[in-house]
Amino acid sequence: MKGLSGLLPAVFAVGLMTACQTVRTTQTGNVGVERSQMMMVSSREMESAASQSYQKIIQQAGQKNALNRDKEQVERVRAVARRLIPATGAFRPDAPNWRWEVNVLSSNDLNAWCMAGGKIAFYSGIIEKLDLTDDEIAAIMGHEIAHALREHARERASQAMVTNLGVAVLGAALGVGQAGTDLIGSVAKVSFELPNSREHETEADRIGVELAARGGYDPRAAVVLWQKMAKANSNQPPQWLSTHPSNQSRQQDLAQYAARVMPLYEQATQHTKPVK
Repeated sequence: MKGLSGLLPAVFAVGLMTACQTVRTTQTGNVGVERSQMMMVSSREMESAASQSYQKIIQQAGQKNALNRDKEQVERVRAVARRLIPATGAFRPDAPNWRWEVNVLSSNDLNAWCMAGGKIAFYSGIIEKLDLTDDEIAAIMGHEIAHALREHARERASQAMVTNLGVAVLGAALGVGQAGTDLIGSVAKVSFELPNSREHETEADRIGVELAARGGYDPRAAVVLWQKMAKANSNQPPQWLSTHPSNQSRQQDLAQYAARVMPLYEQATQHTKPVK
């Protein structure tokens, strides 16, 4: 038994090397995001789990009469999405053809998220309490779409397998046991419940302003949005910004990258009239 237990760390290490892949989920875009990522979960598994989790959330919201209650509000959000989705092709050629879904959930929370494969939810609270302009909706949506493009949830699920779940979940990831069930159960948490890392947030900020600019929305609105969020939550950051850098450096970074993509915005607005 002692000899067997001594072999387990080596077996686990070999399994990790076999299961992990180094990938580049996106092209660099004008903002230059180019970090490689280590993945243990496949994109297909993550998208399938995200779709099932999203449908469950939407079904529950419908049962509570909390789904798409304000038609005008829903159309505003979906109109922004229709302009941002084609822009995702600058980072991933496959992304414009994802099975995108966009819904608004009635909730006082200042929150929004996008699951793997393009499953978007906006909470009415963030639109109403912050009196968002369409440019600011685009700033939030671009940020959340960026998380999906970069497959941050998949990366975090992979990291969780290595650091927290151990040999049993590794076996599930390799096709033994209830991998699908486990992944569906955790996908919501890694998509929008647990905090993202600062690195993920910075990538999403930078890609987000480029998506907004390419869609014909003023990328500088991201700075104004942050100012609104900080003012509305001076004591405690909302769930949507739970780990976003909460200091002046974040606003400076957003301003710098918004300026970098202004030519894209100017080019886009030559062909697309901003939605009032």
